[in-house]
Amino acid sequence: MGVTSPGAAPGITVRAGVLEEYRTAPVVRSRALPPTPPGHTLIRTLAAPISRLDLLCASGRAYLGAPALPYVPGVQGVGAVVGPAGDAGGLVWFRTWAGMAPGDGALSEVVAVPDEDVFPVVNDVDPGLLAALGLSAVAALMAMTWTGGLVAGESVLVLGGGGVVGQSAIQLARARGVKRVVALCRSDRSMAAARSLGADCVQMRDDESPAELAARINELSSDPFDLVLDGLWGEPAAAAMLCLRPRGRLVNLGATAGDQAVFASSVVRGGARQILGYSNNDLSREQLLAALDEIGELAAAGRLEVAFERVPLDRLPEAWSAQKTGTASARQVVTFGP
Repeated sequence: MGVTSPGAAPGITVRAGVLEEYRTAPVVRSRALPPTPPGHTLIRTLAAPISRLDLLCASGRAYLGAPALPYVPGVQGVGAVVGPAGDAGGLVWFRTWAGMAPGDGALSEVVAVPDEDVFPVVNDVDPGLLAALGLSAVAALMAMTWTGGLVAGESVLVLGGGGVVGQSAIQLARARGVKRVVALCRSDRSMAAARSLGADCVQMRDDESPAELAARINELSSDPFDLVLDGLWGEPAAAAMLCLRPRGRLVNLGATAGDQAVFASSVVRGGARQILGYSNNDLSREQLLAALDEIGELAAAGRLEVAFERVPLDRLPEAWSAQKTGTASARQVVTFGP
């Protein structure tokens, strides 16, 4: 599907964020226009989020090993296909393996991407919003539906309602016709965000046991939950297991609250409750394309949104540091344009 060329045009440069040292922010540099090998698509980047995976790879401590320096980070982005005459074509979402395999990522004005990692999306969606949603919204959707078997009329408990996955899950569950969504949140800001999206909320406390937390969650719902979307694990997951109906499902896709969740065997066996794991890496291209179609259409229709901040490329080092230290008020999305 891509426009191919034997190599880069001589003398043409593009600007990109380049990681030159581990555990530092990328710096903005001018680089030669990348070549477009056969089987690749040349894309003019419009927006690219700074993700947790980008930060992990740039630390030099990722499980796949330290990437070779220098390289351009950015494991996902939204852009326009570059035509033979340099004109911009249709809108696409794309992924890269920057930091995990040789090659550069999305934090560049122009990037060459293997055709199988390029996905056409609806043209009337805001590129910045779609970039902010990206793989986080894909995870929320597919963890609930493909892995969790969500159907209309069920009730959902979202562990971690303030992040992009949680915000997406609340809206995607409502779009799928669920009966009720309850979100477990840490901060006042997260509580406000989740409530604004239509969820009932419970705020976590540091001084309570899983049983006490479960009791407070259950106060909000007259019936046990059918599905738990869990990006936290740890004690929140132990509490959530006490809130599931018999044969209810807990789908885990993260462990930001701890690597271990402790609950009695009887909690699982007594109601034949299910604990399921989810990873975006298990999706086929067809599944990812279908998920992006649904996400793009809902976003274009104003039914799926997420808090994010548009940051011009010149402010990449500042935005990177804010995302890394947790001082950013929302997901940082680097934008490219005049």
